[in-house]
Amino acid sequence: MPPAAAPSYDAPVSTTSWPVPRPARAGPPTALSGPPHGAQAGWYPDPHGYPLLRFYDGRAWTATTTGVLTARRNTEDHPVLDLRVAVGAVVVLIGSLIASRFLLEYLVEFEWPIVVFVAISMISGYGPSVVWCAYASRRWGTGHFVADVGLRFHWSDTGWGPIVWLAVLGCQLSMALVIYLTGIPLASNTEGIAELDLDRTYVISLLVATVIAAPFVEETVFRGLMLRGLRSRMGAVAAITVQGVLFGAAHIDPVRGTGNIGLALILSAVGVGLGGAAYLLRRLGPTIVAHAIFNGVVMTVVLTT
Repeated sequence: MPPAAAPSYDAPVSTTSWPVPRPARAGPPTALSGPPHGAQAGWYPDPHGYPLLRFYDGRAWTATTTGVLTARRNTEDHPVLDLRVAVGAVVVLIGSLIASRFLLEYLVEFEWPIVVFVAISMISGYGPSVVWCAYASRRWGTGHFVADVGLRFHWSDTGWGPIVWLAVLGCQLSMALVIYLTGIPLASNTEGIAELDLDRTYVISLLVATVIAAPFVEETVFRGLMLRGLRSRMGAVAAITVQGVLFGAAHIDPVRGTGNIGLALILSAVGVGLGGAAYLLRRLGPTIVAHAIFNGVVMTVVLTT
Protein backbone atom coordinates (compact mmCIF):
# COMPACT_ATOMS: atom_id res chain seq x y z
CA MET A 1 0.00 0.00 0.00
CA PRO A 2 1.52 3.39 -0.96
CA PRO A 3 2.08 5.87 1.89
CA ALA A 4 -0.56 8.54 2.53
CA ALA A 5 0.15 11.80 0.76
CA ALA A 6 1.06 14.83 2.84
CA PRO A 7 -1.74 17.45 3.11
CA SER A 8 -1.65 20.26 0.60
CA TYR A 9 -2.18 23.94 1.31
CA ASP A 10 -3.52 24.58 -2.20
CA ALA A 11 -7.17 24.28 -1.17
CA PRO A 12 -9.08 24.62 2.10
CA VAL A 13 -10.03 21.50 4.02
CA SER A 14 -13.62 20.64 4.78
CA THR A 15 -14.19 20.48 8.52
CA THR A 16 -16.44 17.46 7.98
CA SER A 17 -13.50 15.31 6.87
CA TRP A 18 -11.88 15.10 10.28
CA PRO A 19 -9.31 13.95 11.31
CA VAL A 20 -6.79 15.41 8.89
CA PRO A 21 -3.79 13.13 8.29
CA ARG A 22 -0.45 14.67 9.12
CA PRO A 23 3.02 13.57 8.01
CA ALA A 24 5.31 12.15 10.68
CA ARG A 25 7.56 14.69 12.38
CA ALA A 26 10.84 14.00 14.08
CA GLY A 27 10.45 16.42 16.97
CA PRO A 28 8.40 19.21 18.53
CA PRO A 29 6.42 21.29 16.02
CA THR A 30 8.00 24.41 14.59
CA ALA A 31 6.22 27.33 12.96
CA LEU A 32 6.31 27.71 9.19
CA SER A 33 7.91 30.83 7.72
CA GLY A 34 4.60 32.17 6.43
CA PRO A 35 1.02 31.41 5.34
CA PRO A 36 0.22 29.25 2.30
CA HIS A 37 1.20 31.18 -0.82
CA GLY A 38 -1.78 32.51 -2.76
CA ALA A 39 -4.31 30.45 -0.81
CA GLN A 40 -7.92 31.50 -0.47
CA ALA A 41 -9.59 31.99 2.91
CA GLY A 42 -10.59 28.78 4.61
CA TRP A 43 -9.61 26.01 7.02
CA TYR A 44 -6.16 24.47 6.59
CA PRO A 45 -3.93 22.04 8.53
CA ASP A 46 -2.27 23.94 11.36
CA PRO A 47 1.07 25.46 10.21
CA HIS A 48 2.72 24.58 13.54
CA GLY A 49 2.33 20.88 12.84
CA TYR A 50 -0.53 20.16 15.26
CA PRO A 51 -3.21 17.80 13.91
CA LEU A 52 -6.01 20.38 13.92
CA LEU A 53 -7.39 22.95 11.52
CA ARG A 54 -6.58 26.67 11.66
CA PHE A 55 -8.46 29.39 9.77
CA TYR A 56 -6.55 31.40 7.13
CA ASP A 57 -8.36 34.64 6.23
CA GLY A 58 -6.69 35.03 2.85
CA ARG A 59 -3.90 37.23 4.23
CA ALA A 60 -2.68 35.67 7.50
CA TRP A 61 -3.26 32.83 9.92
CA THR A 62 -5.81 33.55 12.65
CA ALA A 63 -6.10 32.30 16.24
CA THR A 64 -9.28 30.38 15.38
CA THR A 65 -8.93 26.59 15.32
CA THR A 66 -11.31 23.68 15.05
CA GLY A 67 -11.19 19.99 15.80
CA VAL A 68 -9.20 18.47 18.62
CA LEU A 69 -5.50 18.19 19.16
CA THR A 70 -4.73 14.50 19.28
CA ALA A 71 -1.72 13.04 20.97
CA ARG A 72 0.70 12.46 18.09
CA ARG A 73 3.84 10.38 18.03
CA ASN A 74 7.20 11.33 16.64
CA THR A 75 9.82 8.92 15.37
CA GLU A 76 10.83 8.10 18.96
CA ASP A 77 7.24 7.07 19.78
CA HIS A 78 6.81 9.69 22.51
CA PRO A 79 3.31 11.23 22.45
CA VAL A 80 2.93 14.97 23.00
CA LEU A 81 0.00 17.30 23.67
CA ASP A 82 -0.73 20.99 23.23
CA LEU A 83 1.29 23.30 25.49
CA ARG A 84 -1.97 24.77 26.79
CA VAL A 85 -2.66 21.42 28.44
CA ALA A 86 0.52 21.75 30.51
CA VAL A 87 -0.03 25.41 31.38
CA GLY A 88 -3.58 24.74 32.48
CA ALA A 89 -2.49 21.75 34.55
CA VAL A 90 0.05 23.88 36.44
CA VAL A 91 -2.36 26.76 37.08
CA VAL A 92 -5.24 24.54 38.16
CA LEU A 93 -3.24 22.25 40.45
CA ILE A 94 -1.14 24.89 42.22
CA GLY A 95 -4.13 27.21 42.47
CA SER A 96 -6.35 24.53 43.96
CA LEU A 97 -3.68 23.40 46.43
CA ILE A 98 -3.19 26.97 47.67
CA ALA A 99 -6.95 27.50 47.88
CA SER A 100 -7.27 24.23 49.78
CA ARG A 101 -4.77 25.37 52.42
CA PHE A 102 -6.62 28.67 52.93
CA LEU A 103 -9.92 26.79 53.12
CA LEU A 104 -8.59 24.49 55.83
CA GLU A 105 -7.25 27.47 57.77
CA TYR A 106 -10.75 28.93 57.71
CA LEU A 107 -12.45 25.66 58.70
CA VAL A 108 -9.98 24.61 61.39
CA GLU A 109 -12.01 26.42 64.06
CA PHE A 110 -14.80 23.89 63.65
CA GLU A 111 -14.44 20.83 65.85
CA TRP A 112 -14.99 18.30 63.09
CA PRO A 113 -13.33 14.87 63.03
CA ILE A 114 -9.88 14.98 61.44
CA VAL A 115 -11.03 12.59 58.72
CA VAL A 116 -13.43 15.29 57.49
CA PHE A 117 -10.56 17.72 57.06
CA VAL A 118 -8.61 15.08 55.12
CA ALA A 119 -11.56 14.58 52.78
CA ILE A 120 -12.01 18.33 52.28
CA SER A 121 -8.29 18.71 51.60
CA MET A 122 -8.29 15.97 48.95
CA ILE A 123 -11.46 17.14 47.19
CA SER A 124 -10.54 20.83 47.13
CA GLY A 125 -6.87 20.19 46.37
CA TYR A 126 -7.16 17.52 43.68
CA GLY A 127 -10.77 17.77 42.47
CA PRO A 128 -10.18 20.70 40.08
CA SER A 129 -7.21 18.87 38.52
CA VAL A 130 -9.36 15.83 37.80
CA VAL A 131 -11.89 18.09 36.10
CA TRP A 132 -9.13 19.79 34.09
CA CYS A 133 -7.72 16.45 32.97
CA ALA A 134 -11.11 15.38 31.64
CA TYR A 135 -11.66 18.74 29.92
CA ALA A 136 -8.17 18.84 28.39
CA SER A 137 -8.59 15.35 26.98
CA ARG A 138 -11.84 16.33 25.27
CA ARG A 139 -10.67 19.77 24.13
CA TRP A 140 -7.09 19.12 22.98
CA GLY A 141 -6.73 15.36 23.07
CA THR A 142 -8.37 12.38 21.45
CA GLY A 143 -11.13 12.25 24.04
CA HIS A 144 -9.69 8.95 25.28
CA PHE A 145 -8.23 10.13 28.56
CA VAL A 146 -6.25 6.96 29.32
CA ALA A 147 -4.46 7.11 25.97
CA ASP A 148 -3.88 10.87 26.10
CA VAL A 149 -1.93 10.74 29.37
CA GLY A 150 -0.46 7.23 29.11
CA LEU A 151 -2.44 5.95 32.10
CA ARG A 152 -1.69 2.30 31.40
CA PHE A 153 -0.66 -0.55 33.67
CA HIS A 154 1.17 -3.76 32.82
CA TRP A 155 1.80 -6.74 35.07
CA SER A 156 5.49 -5.92 34.71
CA ASP A 157 4.85 -2.65 36.58
CA THR A 158 4.89 -4.63 39.82
CA GLY A 159 8.59 -5.02 39.07
CA TRP A 160 9.22 -1.71 37.34
CA GLY A 161 7.53 0.23 40.13
CA PRO A 162 10.04 -0.75 42.84
CA ILE A 163 12.92 -0.20 40.41
CA VAL A 164 11.69 3.32 39.63
CA TRP A 165 11.22 3.93 43.37
CA LEU A 166 14.85 2.98 44.04
CA ALA A 167 15.98 5.35 41.29
CA VAL A 168 13.81 8.13 42.72
CA LEU A 169 15.14 7.38 46.20
CA GLY A 170 18.63 7.84 44.80
CA CYS A 171 17.62 11.24 43.39
CA GLN A 172 16.17 12.22 46.76
CA LEU A 173 19.24 11.16 48.74
CA SER A 174 21.58 12.91 46.30
CA MET A 175 19.68 16.18 46.64
CA ALA A 176 19.47 15.73 50.42
CA LEU A 177 23.26 15.43 50.52
CA VAL A 178 23.63 18.65 48.54
CA ILE A 179 21.23 20.41 50.92
CA TYR A 180 23.12 19.11 53.95
CA LEU A 181 26.52 20.18 52.61
CA THR A 182 25.33 23.64 51.61
CA GLY A 183 23.25 24.30 54.72
CA ILE A 184 20.05 25.03 52.81
CA PRO A 185 17.08 25.20 55.22
CA LEU A 186 14.80 22.17 55.01
CA ALA A 187 11.37 21.44 56.46
CA SER A 188 9.36 18.23 56.17
CA ASN A 189 5.86 18.23 54.72
CA THR A 190 4.85 15.61 57.31
CA GLU A 191 5.68 17.68 60.37
CA GLY A 192 3.11 17.45 63.15
CA ILE A 193 1.37 14.29 61.94
CA ALA A 194 3.01 12.04 64.51
CA GLU A 195 1.96 14.43 67.29
CA LEU A 196 -1.75 14.13 66.51
CA ASP A 197 -4.11 11.92 68.47
CA LEU A 198 -4.70 9.43 65.66
CA ASP A 199 -7.60 7.02 65.45
CA ARG A 200 -8.03 4.15 63.02
CA THR A 201 -10.39 6.09 60.73
CA TYR A 202 -7.93 8.96 60.37
CA VAL A 203 -4.99 6.67 59.68
CA ILE A 204 -6.92 4.80 57.00
CA SER A 205 -8.14 8.01 55.34
CA LEU A 206 -4.63 9.48 55.48
CA LEU A 207 -3.12 6.40 53.84
CA VAL A 208 -5.80 6.37 51.14
CA ALA A 209 -5.10 10.02 50.40
CA THR A 210 -1.30 9.73 50.29
CA VAL A 211 -0.79 6.24 48.89
CA ILE A 212 -3.67 5.98 46.41
CA ALA A 213 -5.25 9.35 45.54
CA ALA A 214 -2.11 11.51 45.47
CA PRO A 215 -0.03 9.17 43.25
CA PHE A 216 -2.83 8.80 40.70
CA VAL A 217 -3.68 12.49 40.47
CA GLU A 218 -0.14 13.88 40.67
CA GLU A 219 1.28 11.40 38.17
CA THR A 220 -1.57 12.09 35.77
CA VAL A 221 -1.08 15.85 36.04
CA PHE A 222 2.72 16.11 36.12
CA ARG A 223 3.98 13.05 34.23
CA GLY A 224 0.90 12.81 32.01
CA LEU A 225 -0.56 16.13 30.88
CA MET A 226 2.28 18.41 31.93
CA LEU A 227 5.21 16.39 30.60
CA ARG A 228 3.52 15.68 27.28
CA GLY A 229 2.40 19.28 26.93
CA LEU A 230 5.90 20.61 27.57
CA ARG A 231 7.34 18.10 25.11
CA SER A 232 5.43 19.81 22.30
CA ARG A 233 7.65 22.88 22.66
CA MET A 234 10.92 21.67 24.20
CA GLY A 235 13.29 18.73 24.31
CA ALA A 236 12.94 15.77 26.64
CA VAL A 237 15.56 16.84 29.18
CA ALA A 238 14.14 20.36 29.51
CA ALA A 239 10.55 19.11 29.76
CA ILE A 240 11.44 16.52 32.41
CA THR A 241 13.34 19.13 34.42
CA VAL A 242 10.60 21.78 34.22
CA GLN A 243 7.82 19.43 35.28
CA GLY A 244 10.03 18.19 38.13
CA VAL A 245 10.64 21.72 39.40
CA LEU A 246 6.93 22.50 39.19
CA PHE A 247 6.21 19.29 41.10
CA GLY A 248 8.47 20.52 43.90
CA ALA A 249 6.93 24.00 43.82
CA ALA A 250 3.42 22.56 44.11
CA HIS A 251 4.30 21.20 47.58
CA ILE A 252 5.41 24.55 49.00
CA ASP A 253 3.50 25.64 52.11
CA PRO A 254 3.96 29.24 53.39
CA VAL A 255 3.71 27.94 56.96
CA ARG A 256 7.11 26.27 56.60
CA GLY A 257 8.90 29.52 55.75
CA THR A 258 12.44 29.18 54.42
CA GLY A 259 12.27 25.43 55.00
CA ASN A 260 10.34 25.33 51.73
CA ILE A 261 13.60 25.85 49.84
CA GLY A 262 15.06 22.50 50.79
CA LEU A 263 11.70 20.76 50.58
CA ALA A 264 11.09 22.07 47.04
CA LEU A 265 14.59 21.00 45.94
CA ILE A 266 14.17 17.46 47.27
CA LEU A 267 10.73 17.01 45.76
CA SER A 268 11.93 18.54 42.49
CA ALA A 269 14.59 15.82 42.35
CA VAL A 270 11.87 13.25 43.02
CA GLY A 271 9.75 14.77 40.24
CA VAL A 272 12.65 14.68 37.79
CA GLY A 273 13.25 11.00 38.59
CA LEU A 274 9.59 10.13 38.08
CA GLY A 275 9.46 12.22 34.90
CA GLY A 276 12.47 10.45 33.46
CA ALA A 277 10.88 7.07 34.16
CA ALA A 278 7.56 8.10 32.59
CA TYR A 279 9.39 9.34 29.50
CA LEU A 280 11.50 6.23 29.08
CA LEU A 281 8.73 3.72 29.83
CA ARG A 282 6.05 5.72 27.95
CA ARG A 283 3.32 5.06 30.53
CA LEU A 284 2.35 6.05 34.05
CA GLY A 285 1.86 2.62 35.60
CA PRO A 286 5.43 2.27 36.93
CA THR A 287 5.59 5.86 38.23
CA ILE A 288 2.24 5.54 40.02
CA VAL A 289 3.48 2.39 41.74
CA ALA A 290 6.79 4.06 42.60
CA HIS A 291 5.02 7.18 43.88
CA ALA A 292 2.73 5.04 46.05
CA ILE A 293 5.71 3.18 47.50
CA PHE A 294 7.52 6.47 48.14
CA ASN A 295 4.56 7.98 50.01
CA GLY A 296 3.81 4.72 51.79
CA VAL A 297 7.32 4.40 53.16
CA VAL A 298 7.31 8.01 54.34
CA MET A 299 3.94 7.65 56.07
CA THR A 300 5.00 4.36 57.69
CA VAL A 301 8.10 5.99 59.14
CA VAL A 302 6.12 9.02 60.35
CA LEU A 303 3.29 7.04 61.93
CA THR A 304 5.50 4.48 63.68
CA THR A 305 8.11 6.81 65.19
